[in-house]
Amino acid sequence: MAAVLEENGCSRQSSPGAGDSDAEAGDTARHKLESLLNRNMRIEMTDGRSLIGCFLCTDRDCNVILGSAQEFLRPSDSFPVREPRVLGLAMVPGHHIVSIQVELESVTSPQYI
Repeated sequence: MAAVLEENGCSRQSSPGAGDSDAEAGDTARHKLESLLNRNMRIEMTDGRSLIGCFLCTDRDCNVILGSAQEFLRPSDSFPVREPRVLGLAMVPGHHIVSIQVELESVTSPQYI
């Protein structure tokens, strides 16, 4: 096993010969995340709330930062559908994320995949 120093200064152990496939998988994941930057997305949370905002960044713990975020509450018997609450910059802890939907490139109305 060899120690590998990553860009952020962290080191990790790697086995001989496995570095090439790990690097390719890491590059693919990185490119996928980069393609999502500045795209609108909807995040469903464990407590039933939904946040819609612009994807700005994430980290190793899967926390997500949304810009210009709006919060939507799940309608219930005691709370009817209300106007969204404007949050601005919001950090969503990764362990509270149920699903993420990315807005399709559309000129008309926002559609999520």
